[in-house]
Amino acid sequence: MTAAEEAAAQAQLLEDVIATAQRLVKAEKDSSKVTPAYIAEKVKLAAAMFASDPPIPLDEAKAVSTLIQRFSHRMGKATTLKDDAGHIEWLNAARKKDWHYWRRYRDYQESKLSDVVVDGLDESTSDILGLLEDPLRADPWDRRGLVVGHVQSGKTSNYTGLINKAADAGYKIIIVLAGLHNNLRSQTQIRLEEGFLGYETTQGGDPGASIGVAAFGEDLKTNSATTRAENGDFSKAIAKHFNGISPEERPWIFVVKKQKTVLTELLKWIQKRVADTPHPLPYTLPLQQPLPDGKEWRLVTKLPLLVIDDEADNASVDTGEQLFNEDGTPDEEHSPKTINSLIRRVLHSFTRKAYVGYTATPFANIYIHHKGATIAEGPDLFPKAFIINLAAPSNYVGPARMFGKLTKEGRVGALPLSCSILDHYDPEAEAGWMPPNHKKTHVPVHNGQETIPQSLREAIHSFVLACAVRELRGQGLDHSSMLIHVTRYVAVQDHVREQVEEAVRRMRQKITRGSDADELLTQMRKLWDEDFVPTRDKIAEFSTPEELPPPMPSWDDVLAKLPDVLDDIDVRSINGTAKDALDYATPGAALKVIAVGGDKLARGLTLEGLCTSYFVRTTKMYDTLMQMGRWFGYRPGYLDLCRLYTSPDLVKWFGHIADASEELREEFDFMAKAKLTPEQYGLKVMSHETLTVTSPLKMRNAQTLSLTYSGTRPQTILFHRNAAIQKANLDATDALVAALGTKFVDAPKYPRDGEADSWPGARLWQDVDASHVLAFLAAYATHPNATSAKAAVLSDFIAKMLDIGKLKQWSVALLSGGDGVGEPYTFPGGFEAKSLQTRKMDDQPSAKDPAMFAIGVLTDPKDEGIDIDDDVWRDALTRTRAAWKPDPARGRVNPPTSPSGKGIREARDRLGGDADRGLLLLYTLSPYKGKSKAPENLIVPSWEKPIMAFAIAFPSAENGIRVEYEVNLLYWMQEYGPSE
Repeated sequence: MTAAEEAAAQAQLLEDVIATAQRLVKAEKDSSKVTPAYIAEKVKLAAAMFASDPPIPLDEAKAVSTLIQRFSHRMGKATTLKDDAGHIEWLNAARKKDWHYWRRYRDYQESKLSDVVVDGLDESTSDILGLLEDPLRADPWDRRGLVVGHVQSGKTSNYTGLINKAADAGYKIIIVLAGLHNNLRSQTQIRLEEGFLGYETTQGGDPGASIGVAAFGEDLKTNSATTRAENGDFSKAIAKHFNGISPEERPWIFVVKKQKTVLTELLKWIQKRVADTPHPLPYTLPLQQPLPDGKEWRLVTKLPLLVIDDEADNASVDTGEQLFNEDGTPDEEHSPKTINSLIRRVLHSFTRKAYVGYTATPFANIYIHHKGATIAEGPDLFPKAFIINLAAPSNYVGPARMFGKLTKEGRVGALPLSCSILDHYDPEAEAGWMPPNHKKTHVPVHNGQETIPQSLREAIHSFVLACAVRELRGQGLDHSSMLIHVTRYVAVQDHVREQVEEAVRRMRQKITRGSDADELLTQMRKLWDEDFVPTRDKIAEFSTPEELPPPMPSWDDVLAKLPDVLDDIDVRSINGTAKDALDYATPGAALKVIAVGGDKLARGLTLEGLCTSYFVRTTKMYDTLMQMGRWFGYRPGYLDLCRLYTSPDLVKWFGHIADASEELREEFDFMAKAKLTPEQYGLKVMSHETLTVTSPLKMRNAQTLSLTYSGTRPQTILFHRNAAIQKANLDATDALVAALGTKFVDAPKYPRDGEADSWPGARLWQDVDASHVLAFLAAYATHPNATSAKAAVLSDFIAKMLDIGKLKQWSVALLSGGDGVGEPYTFPGGFEAKSLQTRKMDDQPSAKDPAMFAIGVLTDPKDEGIDIDDDVWRDALTRTRAAWKPDPARGRVNPPTSPSGKGIREARDRLGGDADRGLLLLYTLSPYKGKSKAPENLIVPSWEKPIMAFAIAFPSAENGIRVEYEVNLLYWMQEYGPSE
């Protein structure tokens, strides 16, 4: 037996033992008996079942630890917004009785995942399928939805499960739109072979070796029109071999790229070979290419269609601006962009069809106009029928865990895995190894030589150490990867690959030969002692007992492993070929890969066992950045070994994403509880202070932004570094305080149901007329680059609400008290701000706008309750709990004990009486950074008085009042970079 065959046999044995032991443990109904000792006992029993002669080595400890982790997983529930117009409920227990595809896929998944995760997969896929239409329903129907997951959280498993259930239910044509590049399409094809087809596809069309689900059930003779080969996409040559598809056949699956030629050939084939009924619509394909018969459009009436759009926000969205008539109806002569048009024309060829988009970054999809339609393409891809937010298992590592949560004291709870890099670029010289705005002819040079910077050298050392530790922890049969993502240009990637290869070659020579290795080993030992060992202990503090990282081996043991590890490491450019994806499917081949790439690595492609990431891409588009975050996902037994080397600026932006995404998910939960629709959610996304930023091209109207402030809390986080403006804002506050008079509450305090809420350094005015708030906003100068906290736009919204009898009464709170440096300030009426508040400063001003500074967050959620009594507070808590659901991946384990800001804003509007009131919160911020009055610590030159900031808590409202304002696109492009 060769070494590769032996490794494959060991891997298979371990998988078989784990799967069998998992079933044995699952059979125990009394969960209190499922202890580590009980699991170890079942592993021994399973190992005995698979004993062989000669014996194959089995790592029983790894089997036990894997199962302990699996049985400790928890899973939240998916949340759904839906519109049931035209929908007929159909999915019941009777329809599920004779399902074969799902049964074998479930068994296959149970061999790899915990029961909790598989049960969650079963529940969510049934929810999605039930929101589609019954494929046996004969009259025309059209359902379009969106499934929102987390980056690298298992969306492929989810839509594979959905495909299996759809095939069982009777869907006959299943098209999977799998990205833009060959490697992702091929990887998706392989995943579907394993999870749906049960066999390897071949270029000849005949089924190849049995794989995946084939071991868990009968051969279901499922058809695939595409193959795993690099040229296995749908094409004119493949179309020649296919005639029509009869309703009696097993379903056909097509895994295709979102590419013009591919989709055009697929559409032609559907029209020529599958469509059965002429339609009187004169029709042409893109670029005036005639249809096969040259005369008429044809419809498929006998075969129901399911389209799965993987990474649905990428390429599928129509970036052309469709015009609308004065009555709100769409201009039907609009010409959508090519990919969007072709996807819609494929759907428009069927009388019975379902479209389900999958993405972790749905922002572009929400910008699709819900009424967009044309004669040629039919309706646009807005998810009118439903949006589902998937939960992730408790062992998922996403942005919230990676980058922590932002509070007024700064960011807390981040995993200690990010390492700052600054030596890749010299901002003063605008040059260096990898400057942000380099050209495709750029040659990376560091200190005058074509070599990698020290930060990348350290990242490679970190990867080598991680590989060694994984082997010593019994994970030597698993893949390990490093990602280097520094440029979008292939030619520059090739330079980087050559430099990395040279660095690895020199490491290999020094350590293998033991010559001239002292300096290198000293650097690696320092990294081990000062980073790896203490970080393992820090991660242990964040971990549950079941997910505690294994102990660190000794340095001597690591040292002994280094030669073998370095010998195994392969450096590759990932440029979109199918081979990149295929290598991971080779049995027994535990790869150690350093992958150098750009756009091909940016979306969808999974790097198995990703340990180390080196990332300095410059875009700040939120959806693009999120998709580039390949380091999110699952890291069982090696999370403490993972490292992200990136710039402080990008850590800040990923933190913004984590905060804003969580806020939107909470909004989604509340809207689902209120049974609102996807159309109503769309406006909330567009109104979000942070996540308004996707590519301006993906927004239907790129010059204006449409906002609603109902249920939101805009806050000032961008400020002018101008003393005159700061004086004007303080004067505006003085004028408001003087106008509010002497009827106020000092230091508000409420008993609540447990620990009292109090604001010792605050003054509260209640029953304030809206005119005072409008006068303040008219006098206060907000920063022009603020997204939603613009004084003029806020005034416009309040005025529109006043027109319908809302927001007449307000509360105003002036909050002081803190540890900030500054002279005490006395407001009119004798209110003295003796101590000023501090906020964590962002790393601005940037070189682009030195006249601006920013803070991370202004308000504390508790502050929104400063004017509500205990009864309203309890109502807000009830609403918060009703919308709350356990979601361990988001840190939601125990039900909340105090209302969220969103819950308070919900309660403000719906209690009647004076509860329908807004709240203006005024904050006195310190003019100094830190605790020193040194001139260099002054935030605004020549200004030593309080810097005034404000937030407004708007009650939620059912009406659709919205305001529009001009978007500063030039600022967007300068600040966020292009959408790549």
